[in-house]
Parts: sequence; C-alpha cells; structure tokens
Amino acid sequence: MTSDIGNDNTRHSKIAKQIATVFGLGSVFPAPGTAASAVALPIAWLIVHLGTAPWQGRGYLLLAGLIVFAVGAWASELYARAESRTDPSECVIDEIAGQWVACAFAPVSLLGFAIAFFLFRAFDITKLWPVNLAERLSGGLGIMLDDIVAGVMAGAVIAVLVHTGIL
Repeated sequence: MTSDIGNDNTRHSKIAKQIATVFGLGSVFPAPGTAASAVALPIAWLIVHLGTAPWQGRGYLLLAGLIVFAVGAWASELYARAESRTDPSECVIDEIAGQWVACAFAPVSLLGFAIAFFLFRAFDITKLWPVNLAERLSGGLGIMLDDIVAGVMAGAVIAVLVHTGIL
C-alpha cells in the first residue's frame, strides 16, 4: 500500500511524518525500534548534562520525554491514519520518548544508561503486562503509551537496583 502522507502537500502531514519516523530513521534500519532507542541515548546524555545537578538534569530528561510523548502522539496519529495501519514499524518516536523516561531514572553514567537501554528494550519488545494493555489503546496514544509504560517499568527496576546498591 502506498502512503498518502508523502504525496500530501499539507505542512502538518509532512511534519508529522518526519516526527513519527524520526526523520526517516524508522525506515532505514532492520530493527528500527532498537536503532531509535540507541539514537536516543546520546541526546539523553546531552539533556541530562543541561542541569547543574544530576537530579535536575534527569528532571529535564523526564520533561523532554513527556513533551516528545505529547508531540509524538499527535504525529503518530496522523502518520498511522495516512498509512492505514494501527502501529507502523517505521513510527519510532515512541522509542525516543520511552528511552528518555527510562534514562531519567538511571544514574548518570555509561553503565546506568546501558542498563536503562537494555531494560527498556526488553520491556518494549516482550510487551509484558501492563505494557500490552497500553498498546491496545487506539491511535497515537496507543502507539506512544506502551513505550512510556515500558520506560517507567525499566525506571522502576533501575530504582530498585540503585536503592539496593547493586547499581
């Protein structure tokens, strides 16, 4: 099926496609979700270092993840509708938001971000409860929310690892 969004001359549709696919990243790689999560990491690292204290930087990252969630829900809704699919695999803005939420709970270190990456991907790919419940929602909200839930679940595991001194 050919996408109408690429031929649509409306500015909003073109912007939505770029946002939903993270400027085409979702179409380039064989594992687009994992690729988008990997791309999210260095950007998360930069956002975290905007703060003068680690807690402040992680707060900025959480806020950025929530902003991407809101914008991504809009863009994903338009893109999925234009593609006539419920959750197009090339729509990877949800991975950016979810990865940033997971990293917001992690220690600001390479190890902390690596664990956030692997935990987030594990929860996102396996779709364990309650991730699978969020995925059942329709439209852009459903596309985005399952990754936010996976990010929160990864963050909860990280918080336990930090609290127990394992991380």
